[in-house]
Amino acid sequence: MSYEMIAILMFSSMMLMLLTGQRVFGAIGFVGAFAGLMLWGTGGADMPFSAAMKLMKWYPLLTLPMFIFMGYVLSESKIADDLYKMFHVWMGPVRGGLAIGTIGLMVLISAMNGLSVAGMAIGATIALPELLKRGYNKIMVTGVIQAGSSLGILVPPSVVLVLYAMIARQPVGQLWLAGVIPGLMMAVMFIIYIYVRCRMQPELGPVLPPEERNVPMAEKLRLLRAGLLPLVIFAVMMVPFVKGYTSLVESSAIGAMAAFVAAILKGRMTREVFETSVRQTLAISCMFMWIILAALGFGAIFDGLGAVKAIDHLFTDQLGLGPWAILILMQLSFILMGTFLDDTAMLVIVAPLYVPLVGNMGFDLVWYGVLYTITCQIAYMTPPFGYNLFLMRAMAPPEISIRDIYRSIVPFVLVMSFALAVVMVFPQVALWLPDYVYGK
Repeated sequence: MSYEMIAILMFSSMMLMLLTGQRVFGAIGFVGAFAGLMLWGTGGADMPFSAAMKLMKWYPLLTLPMFIFMGYVLSESKIADDLYKMFHVWMGPVRGGLAIGTIGLMVLISAMNGLSVAGMAIGATIALPELLKRGYNKIMVTGVIQAGSSLGILVPPSVVLVLYAMIARQPVGQLWLAGVIPGLMMAVMFIIYIYVRCRMQPELGPVLPPEERNVPMAEKLRLLRAGLLPLVIFAVMMVPFVKGYTSLVESSAIGAMAAFVAAILKGRMTREVFETSVRQTLAISCMFMWIILAALGFGAIFDGLGAVKAIDHLFTDQLGLGPWAILILMQLSFILMGTFLDDTAMLVIVAPLYVPLVGNMGFDLVWYGVLYTITCQIAYMTPPFGYNLFLMRAMAPPEISIRDIYRSIVPFVLVMSFALAVVMVFPQVALWLPDYVYGK
Protein backbone atom coordinates (compact mmCIF):
# COMPACT_ATOMS: atom_id res chain seq x y z
CA MET A 1 0.00 0.00 0.00
CA SER A 2 1.32 3.46 -0.89
CA TYR A 3 2.08 6.01 1.82
CA GLU A 4 -0.58 8.31 0.40
CA MET A 5 -3.22 5.57 0.68
CA ILE A 6 -2.16 4.82 4.26
CA ALA A 7 -2.49 8.51 5.14
CA ILE A 8 -5.99 8.65 3.58
CA LEU A 9 -6.97 5.45 5.43
CA MET A 10 -5.76 6.92 8.75
CA PHE A 11 -7.61 10.16 8.17
CA SER A 12 -10.87 8.49 7.15
CA SER A 13 -10.67 6.02 10.08
CA MET A 14 -10.23 8.89 12.50
CA MET A 15 -13.20 10.79 11.05
CA LEU A 16 -15.34 7.64 11.21
CA MET A 17 -14.49 7.13 14.89
CA LEU A 18 -15.27 10.77 15.67
CA LEU A 19 -18.67 10.45 13.97
CA THR A 20 -19.51 7.49 16.25
CA GLY A 21 -19.26 9.83 19.23
CA GLN A 22 -15.90 8.65 20.63
CA ARG A 23 -13.89 11.11 22.69
CA VAL A 24 -11.57 13.22 20.55
CA PHE A 25 -8.31 12.15 22.18
CA GLY A 26 -9.41 8.48 22.19
CA ALA A 27 -10.24 8.42 18.48
CA ILE A 28 -7.12 10.29 17.37
CA GLY A 29 -4.75 8.51 19.77
CA PHE A 30 -6.07 5.05 18.91
CA VAL A 31 -5.74 5.55 15.14
CA GLY A 32 -2.23 7.00 15.54
CA ALA A 33 -1.06 4.23 17.89
CA PHE A 34 -2.59 1.44 15.78
CA ALA A 35 -1.06 2.83 12.56
CA GLY A 36 2.36 3.13 14.24
CA LEU A 37 2.13 -0.47 15.44
CA MET A 38 1.15 -1.78 12.00
CA LEU A 39 3.81 0.24 10.16
CA TRP A 40 6.83 -0.15 12.45
CA GLY A 41 5.92 -2.94 14.87
CA THR A 42 6.74 -2.55 18.54
CA GLY A 43 9.21 0.21 17.64
CA GLY A 44 6.22 2.37 16.74
CA ALA A 45 5.48 2.72 20.46
CA ASP A 46 8.48 5.03 20.75
CA MET A 47 6.63 7.74 18.79
CA PRO A 48 3.77 8.40 21.25
CA PHE A 49 6.24 7.94 24.12
CA SER A 50 8.55 10.64 22.75
CA ALA A 51 5.46 12.85 22.18
CA ALA A 52 4.51 12.39 25.85
CA MET A 53 8.02 13.37 26.97
CA LYS A 54 7.92 16.42 24.68
CA LEU A 55 4.60 17.42 26.25
CA MET A 56 5.88 17.02 29.82
CA LYS A 57 8.96 19.13 29.08
CA TRP A 58 6.96 21.98 27.49
CA TYR A 59 7.26 24.64 30.19
CA PRO A 60 4.60 27.09 28.83
CA LEU A 61 1.96 24.38 29.35
CA LEU A 62 1.95 25.42 33.03
CA THR A 63 -0.02 28.50 31.95
CA LEU A 64 -3.02 26.33 31.06
CA PRO A 65 -4.17 25.31 34.58
CA MET A 66 -3.27 28.75 35.97
CA PHE A 67 -5.53 30.65 33.58
CA ILE A 68 -8.35 28.12 33.78
CA PHE A 69 -8.26 28.34 37.58
CA MET A 70 -8.29 32.15 37.41
CA GLY A 71 -11.35 32.11 35.16
CA TYR A 72 -13.31 29.68 37.31
CA VAL A 73 -12.52 31.58 40.54
CA LEU A 74 -13.82 34.81 38.98
CA SER A 75 -16.97 33.21 37.58
CA GLU A 76 -17.81 30.92 40.54
CA SER A 77 -17.29 33.71 43.08
CA LYS A 78 -19.82 35.86 41.11
CA ILE A 79 -17.28 38.59 40.44
CA ALA A 80 -18.42 38.33 36.80
CA ASP A 81 -21.96 39.26 37.92
CA ASP A 82 -20.64 42.63 39.14
CA LEU A 83 -19.46 43.34 35.61
CA TYR A 84 -22.94 43.05 34.20
CA LYS A 85 -24.44 45.23 36.94
CA MET A 86 -21.87 47.89 36.04
CA PHE A 87 -22.72 47.74 32.32
CA HIS A 88 -26.44 47.71 33.16
CA VAL A 89 -26.23 51.03 35.04
CA TRP A 90 -23.71 52.85 32.87
CA MET A 91 -24.92 51.75 29.41
CA GLY A 92 -28.69 51.65 30.07
CA PRO A 93 -29.47 55.18 28.76
CA VAL A 94 -28.08 54.29 25.29
CA ARG A 95 -30.24 52.57 22.65
CA GLY A 96 -28.95 49.00 22.53
CA GLY A 97 -26.76 49.89 25.54
CA LEU A 98 -27.32 46.62 27.40
CA ALA A 99 -26.42 44.62 24.26
CA ILE A 100 -23.26 46.75 23.86
CA GLY A 101 -22.51 46.16 27.54
CA THR A 102 -22.93 42.42 26.96
CA ILE A 103 -20.17 42.53 24.33
CA GLY A 104 -17.98 44.36 26.87
CA LEU A 105 -18.85 41.69 29.44
CA MET A 106 -17.86 38.94 27.00
CA VAL A 107 -14.50 40.57 26.24
CA LEU A 108 -13.67 40.74 29.94
CA ILE A 109 -14.91 37.19 30.55
CA SER A 110 -12.64 36.09 27.69
CA ALA A 111 -9.72 37.86 29.36
CA MET A 112 -10.51 35.90 32.53
CA ASN A 113 -11.01 32.42 31.17
CA GLY A 114 -9.86 31.78 27.61
CA LEU A 115 -12.76 29.43 26.84
CA SER A 116 -15.81 30.34 24.76
CA VAL A 117 -18.01 27.96 26.77
CA ALA A 118 -17.52 30.10 29.90
CA GLY A 119 -18.60 33.25 28.07
CA MET A 120 -21.64 31.48 26.63
CA ALA A 121 -22.68 30.14 30.05
CA ILE A 122 -22.37 33.53 31.77
CA GLY A 123 -24.02 35.39 28.87
CA ALA A 124 -26.95 32.98 28.65
CA THR A 125 -27.58 32.84 32.41
CA ILE A 126 -26.88 36.47 33.42
CA ALA A 127 -27.32 38.71 30.36
CA LEU A 128 -29.97 36.97 28.25
CA PRO A 129 -32.82 36.98 30.85
CA GLU A 130 -32.14 40.65 31.66
CA LEU A 131 -32.13 41.66 27.99
CA LEU A 132 -35.39 39.80 27.24
CA LYS A 133 -37.07 41.20 30.36
CA ARG A 134 -36.31 44.74 29.19
CA GLY A 135 -37.88 44.28 25.76
CA TYR A 136 -34.80 43.63 23.62
CA ASN A 137 -35.39 41.77 20.38
CA LYS A 138 -34.80 38.07 21.10
CA ILE A 139 -33.17 37.35 17.74
CA MET A 140 -30.65 40.17 18.05
CA VAL A 141 -29.62 39.43 21.65
CA THR A 142 -29.26 35.71 20.94
CA GLY A 143 -26.77 36.61 18.21
CA VAL A 144 -25.01 39.10 20.52
CA ILE A 145 -24.32 36.43 23.14
CA GLN A 146 -23.15 33.84 20.62
CA ALA A 147 -20.85 36.31 18.85
CA GLY A 148 -19.49 37.75 22.09
CA SER A 149 -18.75 34.35 23.60
CA SER A 150 -16.77 33.34 20.51
CA LEU A 151 -14.17 35.99 21.46
CA GLY A 152 -13.00 33.66 24.25
CA ILE A 153 -10.82 31.64 21.90
CA LEU A 154 -9.07 34.74 20.45
CA VAL A 155 -8.61 37.24 23.28
CA PRO A 156 -5.75 36.17 25.60
CA PRO A 157 -5.41 34.00 27.61
CA SER A 158 -6.88 31.81 24.84
CA VAL A 159 -6.66 28.10 25.65
CA VAL A 160 -7.08 27.23 21.96
CA LEU A 161 -3.98 29.30 21.06
CA VAL A 162 -2.03 27.36 23.73
CA LEU A 163 -3.03 24.15 21.97
CA TYR A 164 -2.09 25.61 18.57
CA ALA A 165 1.28 26.76 19.99
CA MET A 166 2.09 23.24 21.15
CA ILE A 167 1.17 21.58 17.86
CA ALA A 168 2.68 24.26 15.59
CA ARG A 169 5.73 24.74 17.87
CA GLN A 170 5.19 28.50 18.10
CA PRO A 171 5.66 30.80 21.14
CA VAL A 172 2.48 31.10 23.22
CA GLY A 173 3.28 34.70 24.21
CA GLN A 174 3.50 35.84 20.59
CA LEU A 175 0.26 34.07 19.69
CA TRP A 176 -1.60 35.67 22.59
CA LEU A 177 -0.34 39.13 21.73
CA ALA A 178 -1.25 38.49 18.07
CA GLY A 179 -4.85 37.82 19.13
CA VAL A 180 -5.27 41.07 21.11
CA ILE A 181 -5.82 43.61 18.30
CA PRO A 182 -7.95 41.31 16.05
CA GLY A 183 -10.07 40.34 19.09
CA LEU A 184 -10.65 43.95 20.17
CA MET A 185 -11.23 44.98 16.54
CA MET A 186 -13.93 42.34 16.20
CA ALA A 187 -15.55 43.44 19.49
CA VAL A 188 -15.60 47.07 18.26
CA MET A 189 -17.18 45.92 14.97
CA PHE A 190 -19.92 44.11 16.93
CA ILE A 191 -20.55 47.23 19.04
CA ILE A 192 -20.75 49.49 15.95
CA TYR A 193 -23.21 47.10 14.30
CA ILE A 194 -25.43 46.95 17.43
CA TYR A 195 -25.37 50.74 17.90
CA VAL A 196 -26.19 51.53 14.25
CA ARG A 197 -28.89 48.86 14.05
CA CYS A 198 -30.57 50.09 17.25
CA ARG A 199 -30.42 53.70 16.06
CA MET A 200 -32.18 52.66 12.85
CA GLN A 201 -34.66 50.35 14.61
CA PRO A 202 -35.08 51.62 18.21
CA GLU A 203 -37.54 48.86 19.07
CA LEU A 204 -34.73 46.28 18.88
CA GLY A 205 -32.87 47.75 21.87
CA PRO A 206 -34.92 50.20 23.96
CA VAL A 207 -33.32 52.43 26.59
CA LEU A 208 -33.88 51.62 30.25
CA PRO A 209 -36.92 53.21 31.95
CA PRO A 210 -36.12 56.35 34.02
CA GLU A 211 -36.61 54.59 37.38
CA GLU A 212 -33.78 52.16 36.54
CA ARG A 213 -31.53 54.87 35.09
CA ASN A 214 -31.80 57.26 38.01
CA VAL A 215 -29.13 55.67 40.18
CA PRO A 216 -27.17 57.90 42.61
CA MET A 217 -23.64 58.72 41.44
CA ALA A 218 -22.17 57.13 44.58
CA GLU A 219 -23.85 53.82 43.65
CA LYS A 220 -22.67 54.15 40.05
CA LEU A 221 -19.08 54.65 41.22
CA ARG A 222 -19.35 51.68 43.60
CA LEU A 223 -20.53 49.45 40.76
CA LEU A 224 -17.79 50.82 38.53
CA ARG A 225 -15.13 49.86 41.08
CA ALA A 226 -16.62 46.39 41.54
CA GLY A 227 -17.08 45.81 37.83
CA LEU A 228 -13.59 46.90 36.89
CA LEU A 229 -11.94 44.47 39.34
CA PRO A 230 -11.47 41.74 36.67
CA LEU A 231 -9.86 44.35 34.41
CA VAL A 232 -7.47 45.30 37.21
CA ILE A 233 -6.58 41.62 37.71
CA PHE A 234 -5.93 41.26 33.99
CA ALA A 235 -3.70 44.36 34.01
CA VAL A 236 -1.76 43.13 37.07
CA MET A 237 -1.15 39.90 35.20
CA MET A 238 -0.36 41.15 31.67
CA VAL A 239 1.49 44.46 32.17
CA PRO A 240 4.60 42.86 33.75
CA PHE A 241 4.65 40.31 30.93
CA VAL A 242 4.33 42.92 28.17
CA LYS A 243 7.02 45.04 29.86
CA GLY A 244 9.33 42.02 30.02
CA TYR A 245 9.50 41.85 33.84
CA THR A 246 7.97 38.37 34.06
CA SER A 247 7.75 35.29 31.88
CA LEU A 248 4.43 34.01 30.58
CA VAL A 249 4.25 31.26 33.23
CA GLU A 250 5.05 33.74 36.01
CA SER A 251 2.33 36.09 34.75
CA SER A 252 -0.22 33.27 34.72
CA ALA A 253 0.65 32.48 38.35
CA ILE A 254 0.23 36.17 39.25
CA GLY A 255 -3.20 36.20 37.57
CA ALA A 256 -4.38 33.06 39.38
CA MET A 257 -3.18 34.39 42.75
CA ALA A 258 -4.69 37.85 42.13
CA ALA A 259 -8.10 36.31 41.35
CA PHE A 260 -7.88 34.08 44.43
CA VAL A 261 -6.96 37.00 46.72
CA ALA A 262 -9.71 39.20 45.20
CA ALA A 263 -12.33 36.52 45.92
CA ILE A 264 -11.07 36.24 49.53
CA LEU A 265 -11.11 40.02 50.07
CA LYS A 266 -14.70 40.23 48.75
CA GLY A 267 -15.72 37.42 51.12
CA ARG A 268 -16.74 35.06 48.32
CA MET A 269 -14.05 32.37 48.49
CA THR A 270 -16.14 29.67 50.13
CA ARG A 271 -15.19 26.01 50.36
CA GLU A 272 -17.72 25.21 47.60
CA VAL A 273 -16.30 27.87 45.24
CA PHE A 274 -12.73 26.67 45.84
CA GLU A 275 -13.61 23.00 45.36
CA THR A 276 -15.60 23.65 42.17
CA SER A 277 -12.80 25.82 40.71
CA VAL A 278 -10.11 23.21 41.45
CA ARG A 279 -12.19 20.31 40.11
CA GLN A 280 -13.07 22.14 36.88
CA THR A 281 -9.46 23.25 36.42
CA LEU A 282 -8.21 19.69 36.82
CA ALA A 283 -10.85 18.27 34.47
CA ILE A 284 -10.25 20.77 31.64
CA SER A 285 -6.44 20.73 32.00
CA CYS A 286 -6.37 16.93 31.81
CA MET A 287 -8.69 16.96 28.79
CA PHE A 288 -6.42 19.35 26.92
CA MET A 289 -3.28 17.40 27.86
CA TRP A 290 -4.78 14.18 26.53
CA ILE A 291 -5.79 15.94 23.31
CA ILE A 292 -2.32 17.46 22.84
CA LEU A 293 -0.69 14.08 23.53
CA ALA A 294 -2.93 12.34 20.98
CA ALA A 295 -2.30 15.11 18.42
CA LEU A 296 1.48 14.90 18.79
CA GLY A 297 1.47 11.11 18.42
CA PHE A 298 -0.82 11.23 15.39
CA GLY A 299 1.25 14.04 13.85
CA ALA A 300 4.47 12.05 14.28
CA ILE A 301 2.97 9.14 12.29
CA PHE A 302 1.82 11.55 9.56
CA ASP A 303 5.28 13.10 9.37
CA GLY A 304 6.83 9.64 9.07
CA LEU A 305 4.51 8.80 6.15
CA GLY A 306 5.38 11.99 4.27
CA ALA A 307 1.69 12.93 4.07
CA VAL A 308 2.51 16.64 4.22
CA LYS A 309 4.73 16.40 1.13
CA ALA A 310 2.02 14.44 -0.67
CA ILE A 311 -0.59 17.15 0.06
CA ASP A 312 1.87 19.86 -0.98
CA HIS A 313 2.54 18.01 -4.26
CA LEU A 314 -1.24 17.62 -4.89
CA PHE A 315 -2.02 21.32 -4.40
CA THR A 316 0.99 22.94 -6.05
CA ASP A 317 2.13 20.53 -8.76
CA GLN A 318 -0.98 18.61 -9.81
CA LEU A 319 -3.68 21.27 -9.25
CA GLY A 320 -1.36 24.24 -9.88
CA LEU A 321 -2.80 26.36 -7.06
CA GLY A 322 -1.00 29.41 -5.69
CA PRO A 323 -0.29 29.98 -1.97
CA TRP A 324 -3.27 32.30 -1.42
CA ALA A 325 -5.71 29.94 -3.16
CA ILE A 326 -4.47 27.08 -0.97
CA LEU A 327 -4.80 29.24 2.16
CA ILE A 328 -8.40 30.19 1.31
CA LEU A 329 -9.27 26.53 0.68
CA MET A 330 -7.85 25.69 4.10
CA GLN A 331 -10.03 28.31 5.77
CA LEU A 332 -13.11 27.03 3.92
CA SER A 333 -12.32 23.49 5.08
CA PHE A 334 -12.20 24.74 8.70
CA ILE A 335 -15.66 26.31 8.31
CA LEU A 336 -16.98 23.06 6.83
CA MET A 337 -15.50 20.91 9.62
CA GLY A 338 -16.71 23.40 12.22
CA THR A 339 -20.30 22.49 11.40
CA PHE A 340 -19.80 19.16 13.23
CA LEU A 341 -16.52 19.40 15.19
CA ASP A 342 -15.24 21.70 17.94
CA ASP A 343 -12.07 23.81 17.64
CA THR A 344 -9.73 21.37 19.39
CA ALA A 345 -10.84 18.45 17.25
CA MET A 346 -10.41 20.49 14.06
CA LEU A 347 -6.93 21.63 15.05
CA VAL A 348 -5.78 18.15 16.04
CA ILE A 349 -7.09 16.61 12.82
CA VAL A 350 -5.67 19.07 10.28
CA ALA A 351 -2.71 20.71 12.03
CA PRO A 352 -0.28 17.89 11.12
CA LEU A 353 -1.18 18.56 7.46
CA TYR A 354 -1.82 22.30 7.32
CA VAL A 355 0.80 23.85 9.62
CA PRO A 356 3.89 22.50 7.80
CA LEU A 357 2.26 23.34 4.46
CA VAL A 358 1.60 26.93 5.54
CA GLY A 359 5.22 27.23 6.68
CA ASN A 360 6.49 25.82 3.36
CA MET A 361 4.44 28.43 1.46
CA GLY A 362 6.25 31.20 3.35
CA PHE A 363 3.41 32.40 5.59
CA ASP A 364 3.97 33.41 9.22
CA LEU A 365 2.72 30.64 11.54
CA VAL A 366 1.81 33.09 14.32
CA TRP A 367 -0.38 35.02 11.86
CA TYR A 368 -1.88 31.75 10.62
CA GLY A 369 -2.77 30.83 14.21
CA VAL A 370 -4.92 33.97 14.42
CA LEU A 371 -6.54 33.17 11.05
CA TYR A 372 -7.32 29.65 12.23
CA THR A 373 -8.86 30.97 15.44
CA ILE A 374 -11.08 33.55 13.69
CA THR A 375 -12.21 30.87 11.23
CA CYS A 376 -13.07 28.63 14.19
CA GLN A 377 -15.19 31.45 15.59
CA ILE A 378 -17.10 31.63 12.31
CA ALA A 379 -17.42 27.84 12.17
CA TYR A 380 -18.83 27.81 15.72
CA MET A 381 -21.79 29.85 14.48
CA THR A 382 -22.36 28.25 11.08
CA PRO A 383 -25.47 26.04 10.60
CA PRO A 384 -26.46 23.29 10.61
CA PHE A 385 -24.28 21.97 13.47
CA GLY A 386 -22.25 24.93 14.72
CA TYR A 387 -20.95 24.37 18.26
CA ASN A 388 -22.29 27.67 19.65
CA LEU A 389 -25.72 27.10 18.08
CA PHE A 390 -26.34 24.00 20.16
CA LEU A 391 -24.83 25.49 23.32
CA MET A 392 -27.26 28.40 22.96
CA ARG A 393 -30.18 26.05 22.32
CA ALA A 394 -29.35 24.14 25.50
CA MET A 395 -29.15 27.31 27.63
CA ALA A 396 -31.79 29.57 26.04
CA PRO A 397 -35.35 29.89 27.43
CA PRO A 398 -38.19 28.02 25.62
CA GLU A 399 -39.43 31.11 23.73
CA ILE A 400 -36.20 31.15 21.67
CA SER A 401 -36.47 28.50 18.96
CA ILE A 402 -33.67 26.91 16.94
CA ARG A 403 -34.93 28.93 13.95
CA ASP A 404 -34.43 32.14 15.95
CA ILE A 405 -30.92 31.03 16.86
CA TYR A 406 -30.04 30.33 13.21
CA ARG A 407 -31.41 33.71 12.10
CA SER A 408 -29.62 35.57 14.87
CA ILE A 409 -26.10 34.74 13.75
CA VAL A 410 -26.30 35.92 10.12
CA PRO A 411 -25.16 39.57 10.61
CA PHE A 412 -22.48 38.58 13.13
CA VAL A 413 -21.03 35.91 10.82
CA LEU A 414 -20.81 38.58 8.09
CA VAL A 415 -18.98 40.94 10.49
CA MET A 416 -16.57 38.16 11.50
CA SER A 417 -15.93 37.23 7.87
CA PHE A 418 -15.06 40.87 7.17
CA ALA A 419 -12.67 40.86 10.16
CA LEU A 420 -11.06 37.66 8.82
CA ALA A 421 -10.55 39.30 5.43
CA VAL A 422 -8.96 42.36 7.09
CA VAL A 423 -6.46 40.21 9.01
CA MET A 424 -5.66 38.18 5.87
CA VAL A 425 -5.07 41.28 3.71
CA PHE A 426 -3.23 43.22 6.45
CA PRO A 427 -1.16 40.70 8.47
CA GLN A 428 0.30 43.48 10.63
CA VAL A 429 -3.09 43.82 12.35
CA ALA A 430 -2.13 40.58 14.11
CA LEU A 431 1.67 40.81 13.99
CA TRP A 432 2.33 44.41 15.05
CA LEU A 433 1.92 43.90 18.81
CA PRO A 434 4.06 40.73 19.13
CA ASP A 435 6.73 42.31 16.90
CA TYR A 436 6.71 45.46 19.06
CA VAL A 437 6.89 43.62 22.41
CA TYR A 438 9.38 40.91 21.41
CA GLY A 439 11.35 43.32 19.24
CA LYS A 440 12.20 45.30 22.36
